[in-house]
Amino acid sequence: MRTSYSALDTYKKCPLKFKYQQLDKIKVPKIPEAIYGAIIHDALKYMFEKNPIYPTIDEVMDFFRNKWEEKKVLFKNPEEEKIYFEDGISILKKFYKTNPPWNFNTVDIESRFEVELEDPKNKEKHILVGIIDRIDKNPEDESYEIIDYKTARKMPSQDILDNNLQMSIYHLGLIKKWPHLSSRNIKITLYFLKHGEKISTFRSEEKLEGTKKFVLDTINEIEKKIKDNYEFPPTPSPLCDWCGYKKMCPMWKHLYQDQKLKIKDQKDIEPIIKEYFELKAQNEKNSDRLDELKTVIYGFMDNEKVDRVFGSEGYLTRKIQERVSYDMKKIKDILKEKISDFITKKQFTTLVASKKKMKKEK
Repeated sequence: MRTSYSALDTYKKCPLKFKYQQLDKIKVPKIPEAIYGAIIHDALKYMFEKNPIYPTIDEVMDFFRNKWEEKKVLFKNPEEEKIYFEDGISILKKFYKTNPPWNFNTVDIESRFEVELEDPKNKEKHILVGIIDRIDKNPEDESYEIIDYKTARKMPSQDILDNNLQMSIYHLGLIKKWPHLSSRNIKITLYFLKHGEKISTFRSEEKLEGTKKFVLDTINEIEKKIKDNYEFPPTPSPLCDWCGYKKMCPMWKHLYQDQKLKIKDQKDIEPIIKEYFELKAQNEKNSDRLDELKTVIYGFMDNEKVDRVFGSEGYLTRKIQERVSYDMKKIKDILKEKISDFITKKQFTTLVASKKKMKKEK
């Protein structure tokens, strides 16, 4: 199987989305966050390209604006588009000021990699692919830094980063790309652009082996489902609000179906709720009346010593059902006695075993 971190992450978060995206190849429109993130990444790539000199801040801004003009039509809401655009301008200006590209020894940008993993159980080979945003080299100690840009607002804890699958896979990708590198000389960094903050971590050989095992186990799980025609179940979560497959997902599609009851807002739902409670109250009255009528009919049956009565609308049959009832107090007392006997026997057995052990020790 040829796969990537994003595909494996999608599978773990929602197997059905993985199926729609990776197996069925169903295309959906990109969400605003994805469009925004892609243009920011393009601008940062341009910022660190030395051709033959680094671009100025004005050139970077012009690049961003031109890219934005090409993609702004993908935004459905003009107000939302404006907010994203202004946020992008602000982020890039702040980033350029605190990270002038000539201060870094950047050796690769948007670095593509392929890692071959062989399953030790069945000897099958799988390919992990990915793109690393930026790779810097520290000339002083010959160490390398993998940098991945994040446009999300939320920053993870150090513990989460230390176990981040994406960064582990990127680490494997860099070693595959340049086999002479040592794991201990590779730093992995997430750069959170909104905050201008970096969080870094490292990977041991042991952790990298654990990553390989996790990836192979996940791939085997996916392939088994495909082979045995298993379901890829949906996993509802807050992430559903950003999913392009929501309208076709069995957990949500009913919300989008053309229903007989056209419900648009609170005004439309009010009379439906009112009708529901009216019918509910009516059913409760009918239920009470049915119980009264049953009492009269069963009384008539008792007097006439019959089990079925007939009327012009049909007939009613009374069936006698035998039900077993238990004296719970007696059951409780019996269980207490049995449990007490069991504990006493167990204690006696333990005591005998202890005495035998003591004799042997003497």
